[in-house]
Amino acid sequence: MQAGKARKAALAASFSIFASGAMAATFVYVSNAEDGDIGVYTLARDGSLQPGERFKAEKPVMPMTVSGDKRYLVAAVRAKPFSAYTYAIDRGTGALKLVGTGPLAESLPYIHLERSGRYLLGASYGANLVSVNPVGPDGRVGEPLQVIPTARNAHAIRTDNTNRFVFVPHLGTDQVFQFVFDEKSGRLSANTPPILQLKQGSGPRHLIVSADNRFVYLLNELTATVSTLALDAKTGLLSEVSTVSALPADNKLQPGAPRPTPGRNVDNDIWASDLHLTPNGRFLYAAERTSSTINTLGVDGATGKLTYVASTPTEKQPRGFRIDPTGRSMIVTGEKSDTISSYAIDPASGALKLVGKYPTGKGSNWVEIVAFD
Repeated sequence: MQAGKARKAALAASFSIFASGAMAATFVYVSNAEDGDIGVYTLARDGSLQPGERFKAEKPVMPMTVSGDKRYLVAAVRAKPFSAYTYAIDRGTGALKLVGTGPLAESLPYIHLERSGRYLLGASYGANLVSVNPVGPDGRVGEPLQVIPTARNAHAIRTDNTNRFVFVPHLGTDQVFQFVFDEKSGRLSANTPPILQLKQGSGPRHLIVSADNRFVYLLNELTATVSTLALDAKTGLLSEVSTVSALPADNKLQPGAPRPTPGRNVDNDIWASDLHLTPNGRFLYAAERTSSTINTLGVDGATGKLTYVASTPTEKQPRGFRIDPTGRSMIVTGEKSDTISSYAIDPASGALKLVGKYPTGKGSNWVEIVAFD
């Protein structure tokens, strides 16, 4: 009798959760620069996407970042007045509700909410600087707290997994700036030494940190190489371990140059854009825009060394992509495509299998994925 009542109560609770829209769900967010909005999709377990509503920002809305507690999504608009748009995320539907906007120091191609969610870090390619903005409990972004001139073409900014150290690749000077981050005050200070110098002409662009915090993987835009950098846990300093090409050996592309470069024909230039690791750390993927490919590298977790595996054609001029938290799916955007692609990731080989293509806005370029348990 008691067991029967318990089953009925469980069923009633399940129905209640279902009816309230609070079922576990995974949502994909894509910023459409030329339309000035953000598209929302629901990601199914089989990797298929269900397109949903699009939420207004301004043109060109580009980089995005999500708070660690998954309550807020922040998007940067790269036209004057440079602004951060904060949206509250509905856990049931994935819908975005504009909380407010805040001023940014410059046009930022990369923003990052550090682990506490109290500070928004930004890097400016055109203004050669990094910035820190405070973030309120309601997700609103405040006036810049700190603006630091750095070097040519700061292209990304990320904390390590301890939230104590910050790294900033600079495409124009082939350097990674190394900072110490004070989580209490939100301020950045130069580490010693403040810079890791890399090979001339490589063009450091984006980076990701391994789950165990031992390695930082750095994508070089102008050569489509990925550098494995060892991270010293005590000092927060980086050192180069190895560098490999993410492109197939028979590719016909030539090393690129920082853009814009007036008078240069860039039709055959390497133009790498983004990189991500699978959650289990076994495979790393790098996007290259000229060839419109996603390139797979195998990862040796013990040494951090990488090995080229395969190249997969994808959306035209892929600017951004993301892997979902289960490691089963990858979503890819193309700046010159009217669709986004979803791929199933083979856990054994890392191979990508197209699940489907779905409509998107103009100039889609950045992907964030938020999964609720």
